[in-house]
Amino acid sequence: MAESKHYKIIIIGSGAAGLTAALYTARANLNPLVIEGTQPGGQLTITTEVENFPGFPKGILGPELMTNMHKQVEKFGAEFLYGTVIRADLHKNPIELDVEDKIFTTNALIIATGATARLLGLESEAKLIGHGISACATCDGFFFKDKEIIVIGGGDSAMEEANFLTRFSKKVTVVHRRNELRASAIMQERAFNNPKIEFLWNKIVTDFIGKPESGLEGVQLKDTVTNEESTLACEGAFLAIGHTPNTQIFGDQIETDDNGYIITQGKSTKTSIQGVFAAGDVQDSIYRQAITAAGSGCMAAIDAQHYLEAQEFAEEKKGS
Repeated sequence: MAESKHYKIIIIGSGAAGLTAALYTARANLNPLVIEGTQPGGQLTITTEVENFPGFPKGILGPELMTNMHKQVEKFGAEFLYGTVIRADLHKNPIELDVEDKIFTTNALIIATGATARLLGLESEAKLIGHGISACATCDGFFFKDKEIIVIGGGDSAMEEANFLTRFSKKVTVVHRRNELRASAIMQERAFNNPKIEFLWNKIVTDFIGKPESGLEGVQLKDTVTNEESTLACEGAFLAIGHTPNTQIFGDQIETDDNGYIITQGKSTKTSIQGVFAAGDVQDSIYRQAITAAGSGCMAAIDAQHYLEAQEFAEEKKGS
């Protein structure tokens, strides 16, 4: 029989949302277990300079910020487990998680598994993420002041990012694999009317040119109609082809929207399952910022604490 251990509260995910939830629950003497996943620290560990997280006037490196948060949480006695949840039974009482053949049960669960930006899957892309390639204009746009950059994509997110990036860049070129956009009419109109935005139609990026030390220098392009290849010089590339919330392990046990993001109730972090809460990018398809993830992690911790207190009170009343 697999080893089994019980916790009052378990947090899945160790990004800004998960670590903030762990900080608050640890300080409430709930002794949480944080299941870190295969990328402890989440998306910020592949981000270079972070200048929009309050409290750091000179900015801070993403990995350093997450290391500091991790140390702060450890200080209050949270337990960490490096591993991945391979099975979750959210309807069991207590909730049951299988982490690589070890069974953990919990009275309350905070899901902070985040969302993964869809990438092109190129080897050069992996090397240059954080060195000229980004999936977040709001996070990194400032670093491309007066530079020529590209945005890859054709939906609303791509148009929104392209328009936002013109505040900083000299020129934004939208690279799209088709000859028309998928974006809504109003977003298309804004992009077409922006004099700093140009469009390259029927093009896909087949390679990124540059080195981590010197940054992105350009992209290799292929025409989807003629197969003709070309290069385009640029110092920044923003991927805007969507995000995938990391909810696959939960299957259809929990209520999600059409894109797989966990639906939370009202202004809370409560999900469709009693005792299960969601925080960060796994339930946020709009803001996707470290600070909003941290804020919702705090909310989830407080919601979970109140839930556990109510459960304990009910048990005491039942036993009296």
